Amino acid sequence: MPVLSAALSDIGDTDSPLPGLERIESSSRARVASVLVNTLRSVHSHKQIYGDHWSIQEFIDAPARDVFNWLADPRSLEEWTISLRGFRPADEPGLWSADDLIADDVHPYIRSIANSHAMTVDYHCAWDQGRDLWIVYLMRVVNAQMVLGRPGSVVVCNSWRHPFHDHNPYPHTTPAGRSVWVGDLWPIASAAHRVELRNLKVIAEYRHRRGLPLTPEWMA
Repeated sequence: MPVLSAALSDIGDTDSPLPGLERIESSSRARVASVLVNTLRSVHSHKQIYGDHWSIQEFIDAPARDVFNWLADPRSLEEWTISLRGFRPADEPGLWSADDLIADDVHPYIRSIANSHAMTVDYHCAWDQGRDLWIVYLMRVVNAQMVLGRPGSVVVCNSWRHPFHDHNPYPHTTPAGRSVWVGDLWPIASAAHRVELRNLKVIAEYRHRRGLPLTPEWMA
């Protein structure tokens, strides 16, 4: 069973989400799939979808340092991703495990490596096991004054198709009966993470407008 958490408890009833927020609790797998397909059709070229790299960015009307501090904690993913939930400490310091509700029996492991000077946050992840975190998302938070000439933040995220996307290198860790593999989702990865970056924007701007800390109390 996924672990219940206090994610977004400072905002209120998550059954009545913020406009533009896409989370599994207020939607369904079928609706999420439809949103991702529509995003792909309208935004991405065939090469961008099926190539070996994607890069996305979003402007956020909130201070860059506050955005960075929030993202540096992996538990922030429980708030702004579509379906990563139930974060709990794993068997190594700084390593977390979670449930991905986008499919059955998907249990990712996540570690963040953050550099406060450069405001970079690297998420190192894998399905089913935490020894080889081969899925990597490189994020950077930039002061928007520097690049856009206005207050706020720009968040950039990059990821690459790894050879392990094409075959599961650790089949003995896969739950019995599960047929889906993370590589099966690569064609919609850029769309999924674009939707999630918009979630990040919606949540951060909501908190900032209302004087709420971007890093909520439940993560303290």
